[in-house]
Amino acid sequence: MAPAIGAAFVVVVAGPAAAQERPDFLFGQPGHSIAIRGQWNQARAESEVYDLVTDELTLEKNAFNAAGIAIDVGFVLTPRVDFRTGIDFSSAFARSEFREFIDNEGLPVEQDTTLRQADIVGSMVFALMPRGRTIGQYSYIPNPVVPYVGVGGGFLWYQFEQIGDFVDFADLAIFGARFESSGWTLSAHTLSGVDVRLTPNLFLTGEARYVWADAELQRDYSRFDPIDLTGLRIGAGVRFVF
Repeated sequence: MAPAIGAAFVVVVAGPAAAQERPDFLFGQPGHSIAIRGQWNQARAESEVYDLVTDELTLEKNAFNAAGIAIDVGFVLTPRVDFRTGIDFSSAFARSEFREFIDNEGLPVEQDTTLRQADIVGSMVFALMPRGRTIGQYSYIPNPVVPYVGVGGGFLWYQFEQIGDFVDFADLAIFGARFESSGWTLSAHTLSGVDVRLTPNLFLTGEARYVWADAELQRDYSRFDPIDLTGLRIGAGVRFVF
């Protein structure tokens, strides 16, 4: 009787714990993924409007670097090729003043500058090694580390805005104003990254993406050459596969 009671106790105690353990495999290769990353946008800032604001105002080109967020959804086309579509958003903000001018009370002439960007993209992504292996008829084990590369393009929206006080160089009068330009343009990019498995369905992901884009300036900045929106975007986050 005692051995039977002991065996029953083991089943009762160990059974729920074993049921709660998640298996280290999937029932087939996942067909979709969703990723969210925090990212840093390193702006190239090589165009006429940047030269103007960094010459006249106490801004440096690194003021247009910005934190942001990226979200993408992936669709498996072959065991090593995905199509991914998503959006990333960043916003750079900097407070500045004129380098050479002060107002009638000896105070700085100040303004705020903002550059916002949102890039809606599609990418073809190629895994540099198999994403996993099949064991038997039903078990699929994802590989612990999967590096990948890709290429793609999209539609990029930008808004360049300055609000504050400015100097009229004709008579050196100081006036308050809001200057703004916004619009859409085409973008292209290359990317490389790596997914590191935490569980069969969840990965840490890191990615570097270089984006090429420029856009015609509108309204208050229409006399300037196109604004340079090219830059390096480095991000890290999580990817869920299913």
